[in-house]
Amino acid sequence: QVQLVESGGGLVQAGGSLRLSCAASGSIFSINAMGWYRQAPGKQRESVAVMTSDIAGNYGSTNYADSVKGRFTISRDNAKNTVYLQMNSLKPEDTAVYYCNARGLATSPIPYNPYDSWGQGTQVTVSS
Repeated sequence: QVQLVESGGGLVQAGGSLRLSCAASGSIFSINAMGWYRQAPGKQRESVAVMTSDIAGNYGSTNYADSVKGRFTISRDNAKNTVYLQMNSLKPEDTAVYYCNARGLATSPIPYNPYDSWGQGTQVTVSS
């Protein structure tokens, strides 16, 4: 149905920056929410930053985890069905596998079929 491909993870020193990208493809009718989650070893997956929009693609809202406010910025290119996460002033506690998520309506297997898709995850490691 809808596939997500992430890129941009890696190893960086504390205080550094990384930019993650996530491109959605497939039977997309609409993307109503697209964003980033992360899971550190031994911890539950948590929301990092999510953008929402209406069925026409008009901007809705952006929500950030308190721990990343002021340091991370999420943005979206609707024409490319791509979302980005600019991560600045990285801290060791930001170390995790970062997952992209997209939710919306697909054109198959039936019109307006809901989807909730995840990427494969990309590792972000911040050294102290």
